Amino acid sequence: MVLRRLIASLVGVGVLAYGGTIAFLTHFDHVTAPELPAASPTLKDPVALAAFNAVRESRCDYCHAVGRDLPFYFKLPIAKQVMEKDLHEGLRHFRIEPVLEAFKDGKPPTEEQLSRIEEVITQNRMPPSMYLLMHWHAHLSDGERQAVLKWVEDTRRKYYANTGAASQFAGEPIRPVPESVPVDAAKVALGRKLFFDKNLSGDGTLNCASCHDLNHGGVDHLVTATGIGGQKGPINVPTVYDAYFKIAQFWNGRADDLAAQAAGPVMNPVEMGSHDWAGVAQKLATNPEYAPMFQSAFGTDAAMDQNTITSAIAEFEKTLITPDSPFDDYLKGNTSALSEQAKRGYEKFKSIGCSGCHSGIAVGGGAYEAMGLEGDYFKDRGGKLTAADEGRYDVTHKDEDHFRFVVPTLRNIDQSAPYFHDGSAKTLDEAVRKMAKYQTPDAAISDQDVSDIVAFLKSLTGKYEGHSLADMGQPAAAQ
Repeated sequence: MVLRRLIASLVGVGVLAYGGTIAFLTHFDHVTAPELPAASPTLKDPVALAAFNAVRESRCDYCHAVGRDLPFYFKLPIAKQVMEKDLHEGLRHFRIEPVLEAFKDGKPPTEEQLSRIEEVITQNRMPPSMYLLMHWHAHLSDGERQAVLKWVEDTRRKYYANTGAASQFAGEPIRPVPESVPVDAAKVALGRKLFFDKNLSGDGTLNCASCHDLNHGGVDHLVTATGIGGQKGPINVPTVYDAYFKIAQFWNGRADDLAAQAAGPVMNPVEMGSHDWAGVAQKLATNPEYAPMFQSAFGTDAAMDQNTITSAIAEFEKTLITPDSPFDDYLKGNTSALSEQAKRGYEKFKSIGCSGCHSGIAVGGGAYEAMGLEGDYFKDRGGKLTAADEGRYDVTHKDEDHFRFVVPTLRNIDQSAPYFHDGSAKTLDEAVRKMAKYQTPDAAISDQDVSDIVAFLKSLTGKYEGHSLADMGQPAAAQ
């Protein structure tokens, strides 16, 4: 009897302590939660406000932002180690600060940020169960989840529905490629000529098209590029098609725009191997066609130098967009443009989380993401890590940027094998399986799922200057 009373007393004390802790944490969570300034436009937007309140109530910022006033248990022995791991993973997966700033300013988050939020809400992955044991109030009701999803859709319709999607598809994570973008015709003509001019290389053997073959998906179909003198580069060649829609160029984003990207290979001793821009200009000047073209593009006093050369190439590359894919036709309202298998593949693509990173016009290119979010890709791949594997870290030298890359575009993906920065996936089927395993929590997808997703991905192959990339040339075997 005494033992029973003792046990009951201990249980009662435990319940009271637990209840008191929950009450304290609920109060703490609310008083330290993100707030909207009085002048925030979000306060007058009921859809955005409902989404903000759901994010605020769940305190996503605890694990997805830095500099937060964290609950006391983050400082307790043992718990501190567990929480630090969770915080590290939270920051690695997603940073919510830009989204909170967008709420404050009444502006839209990026398409990729919207898609990442949509992904975890749809999959009911956040907040995690262990967190909810201490933060009961953070559990999102069905109504709160729907409020967030409605905000995502409304934001897309309001800010990202300007490239021709039919009304029923204007809230989708992917947008059609526009038929054209504004360009300067004189610069395009000059840039097109420069793109194919081998005088950009040190020995006159290579041009931009050597690695970015416009007849073969805008790539060279090699594991890594071959440069001047047969030298092998360290990384797989990204497609030049639809690169205009990416936030930065190269896998590690070291070039802010297309002009900066165009400058890199020309002077790289392993790629095109020129020594200085004055020498390049001198070789170009021997062609009498260039002088009037440079004057037309940049004015009579324009110099033939790095700035004008790369600006012209960039202007031409802006035209390397590929509208009118079967999937774009589908998004524009022709629901018969896709096979039933491709439609299933698109739905699976979204449900397992692929669209969380691969969204927008380019179906990618909108953010930097870590390779191996849900599994250790590099450990399983084997081999020595290289600077190319480091991704964004090789540019910023920030720990959080290890193995983080610009998300590749999936436009015309069936024309640009092999895949990944290291060219390790030889087929689209293999790439889909590895992405599911290392980037999504739904690693065990079926053969049918893979086949369906590949059918969808093939529907993303568009047209360049009216010709389907699928008809312009077949991918060569990976070497």
